[in-house]
Amino acid sequence: MFKILIAEDEDIIRKGLICTIDWLSIGCTVVAEASNGLEGLEMIEKYKPDIVIADIRMPKIDGLEMIQLALRRHNFESIILTGYSEFEYAKRAINLRVFDYILKPVDEEILLETIEKLKKSIEEKRIYNSIMQKIKLKNESDLIDSIFYTKENINYYVKQTLHYIKERYNQKINIKSIADELGVSPSYLSRKLKEVTSQTFLEILNKYRVYKAAELLKTGKYKVYEVAYIVGFSDYKQFYEVFKKYTKIAPTNFLKEGILKIKSVK
Repeated sequence: MFKILIAEDEDIIRKGLICTIDWLSIGCTVVAEASNGLEGLEMIEKYKPDIVIADIRMPKIDGLEMIQLALRRHNFESIILTGYSEFEYAKRAINLRVFDYILKPVDEEILLETIEKLKKSIEEKRIYNSIMQKIKLKNESDLIDSIFYTKENINYYVKQTLHYIKERYNQKINIKSIADELGVSPSYLSRKLKEVTSQTFLEILNKYRVYKAAELLKTGKYKVYEVAYIVGFSDYKQFYEVFKKYTKIAPTNFLKEGILKIKSVK
């Protein structure tokens, strides 16, 4: 459920947005409302909404200043409502990375379409951040152990297989070739891997490749197809499908989000 705050000084507009839209049906709930910028700032701090819908012209401080101040304390996305179409307002909104800028009187259909797009964007960012958190481990050598919850003193062949995946993930490897190298049968190795990690060899390999791909994509230095081949996929379509399967986001969108984050830091 996405939390929404509506800041609008005109009661009839604010109440209209709150009461006429079936927020629950679109997976949202209005957690707070505000009639001026300072009240909105307090409500954002208190309720920590995912989305802030704000008028530009409000008493005490305007909507854009409210958003600017609130973003220092809490991350959220914003939609601006205004009857003013001057370029200066739009420019300020762009600088604050406001998601959209909707003129009054508000067209409910346009607002709902905007919110649906915004929800998707928020979900993609959440997934991106989740992946980044998993990548930010102390060192690369413990990545597989951290991801797949392996234990100390695990089966020797499983440990060696995980080591081989880390060392050779960008090469053509399969469980048969590793089993042959270790002098055990593929069925035995598959069974032991499943017992320790609850996953198959291919699942472990693909997930590790996806994490390595995410590391490369977040730098913004490589194209998606380049990353696909670097991490061991010979087929771009397969890489695209595997990446989306495990992250719920297309690698192209992941790359775009990563570049935006890099630019915002500079």
